[in-house]
Amino acid sequence: MAEQLIQKRIPVVPRSVSGRFRALKYAILLLAYSVYYLLPWLRWERSSGPNQAVLFDIVGRKFYLFDLVVYAQDIFWLAGFLIIAAFLLFFVTSIAGRVFCGYFCFQTLWTDVFVLIERLVQGERTARIKLINGPMNGEKFIKLTMTKLLWLLVALLTGLSFTLYWGNAPELLQQLVAGTGPFPAYATTLFLTATTFVMAGLAREQVCTYMCPYSRFQAVMFDQDTLLVAYDEKRGEAENGRWKPVKGLLKREERQAKGYGDCIDCGFCVQVCPTGIDIRNGIQYQCISCALCIDACNTIMDSINYPRDLIRYSSENELHGKQRRWYKPKNIGYALMLLLISGILVWSVATRVASELRVNQIRQPLYVVLSDGHIQNRYEIKITNKTDQPQKYHLALEGLSSAELDSGYFSETSLGPGESQQLQVRVKMPPDSNSEKIRPFYFVLQSRDTPSKVVVKSKARFNLP
Repeated sequence: MAEQLIQKRIPVVPRSVSGRFRALKYAILLLAYSVYYLLPWLRWERSSGPNQAVLFDIVGRKFYLFDLVVYAQDIFWLAGFLIIAAFLLFFVTSIAGRVFCGYFCFQTLWTDVFVLIERLVQGERTARIKLINGPMNGEKFIKLTMTKLLWLLVALLTGLSFTLYWGNAPELLQQLVAGTGPFPAYATTLFLTATTFVMAGLAREQVCTYMCPYSRFQAVMFDQDTLLVAYDEKRGEAENGRWKPVKGLLKREERQAKGYGDCIDCGFCVQVCPTGIDIRNGIQYQCISCALCIDACNTIMDSINYPRDLIRYSSENELHGKQRRWYKPKNIGYALMLLLISGILVWSVATRVASELRVNQIRQPLYVVLSDGHIQNRYEIKITNKTDQPQKYHLALEGLSSAELDSGYFSETSLGPGESQQLQVRVKMPPDSNSEKIRPFYFVLQSRDTPSKVVVKSKARFNLP
C-alpha cells in the first residue's frame, strides 16, 4: 500500500463569534475592501495626464499615484519599497508574531468574506456541517449553487478591480463589457477570478498551511519574547487537567479545590479557528494569530463568571512569569534599517529633479579622427521632462575647453509634460599635446527661456587617441 504523503483535507467549518478582535477584523476588512474596490474610481485632477488617482500606465511607462508620477527611470523606488516591506514584516513578526496573517493578508481578508457568504446562505456551523454530510437534495443543491455563485461574483469583482488599475477605469470597463477590451485585460481578470475563487473558496486554510512560505520560515524570527496567541496551560489545566462544568465543578472555587483548571473543554476556541487547530496544544505553525479563539474563550469565561484571558496575546517568557523584553538588538536593528531605508526613499522622492538627462557614450568606435585632425566622440542623449508643464531646453558643454557640440537640429528642444526625447550628438575637439587620454566633462541642460539657469547636468568623458 502506497504511503500517503498529504493528509486528506477535512473541511474546516468555522463558527461565528463576536468580540473586540472580531470587530477589529471587520473594521480592517471594511477599510481594505473599500480601498481596493473604490480606488480605481477615485478621480484626481492633474494639469496633464489622466484624471485617475491611481493608474499604472504600462504603455506610457508611468505610474500615477495621486500627485506623484513615477517614471520607468524611477524603478529603484520599487526596490526601496519592497525592502521596506520586507524589513517591516521582519520587525512586526519579531515583536507581534503573525498579526499580518491574521488581520491584513489578502488570503485572510478574502477568506473572511467567503466564509461570511457561506454562513449567510447555509446557516451557522452546525447547519453547514449537516449540509456537508447530508445527501444531495434540492435544498443542498440550491444552497451550494447559490454559495458558489456569490463566491464567483466576489472573485470576478476582485479580478476586474485589479485590472481597472491598469487603465482608465470607466473607459476600460466599457470596453471589457462590450467585448472590445485588450486581451491582457481579459486574461488578467480571468486569472485573478479563478485564483481568488480557488484560494478563498476551496483551498482556504491549505493556502496558509501548505502553500504560504511564511508559515514555514516564521519560526526563524520568533523568540521567547515574541507576542503569540497562547493558551495559559497552568491556569487552564491545573493539576488534574480540564473538565466539563458538571455538578460539584461549576464554581471556580470548587474546581480549584479539586485541582481542575479553568478550561471547561467546551471546544469553542477550536470551532472558531479558521485553520482548524486547537490552540490548547501549544504553538503551531498553522496559527495565523487572528485572535478569534481569544474572543471565543472570553465569551465563555464571561458567561460562567470566570476571569478573562485564559487564551490571550502573550509571549513564552510572560507565560512562565518572566518579564518580556522589547528593546532587543534584533528589534532595534530592524527598526533602524526601516528608518534608514524609509528616510532614503522619502529623500529620493522629495529631491527628484524636475528634468532628467541621461548620457550613454557610443563606444563603437570610441573616437574618430576627422580629416582636419579633430577628434570626435559620439553620445546618445535622453531628455525627460518630469514636470506637469511644457519645458524648453538648450544643451551645452561644461569642463571641456575648446570643444564643440554638434547636436544637429536639436540644439534646442521643447518637451511637453512627461515627454522624453532621444538624440545623438557629436563632440569635437582639436588635437593637443596633453597626455591625458580620457577627459571628464559635463553635458548641461539649460532652460531656453533663462540660459543662465542650469536645469540638470550629467557627467561624461571624452576619449582621445
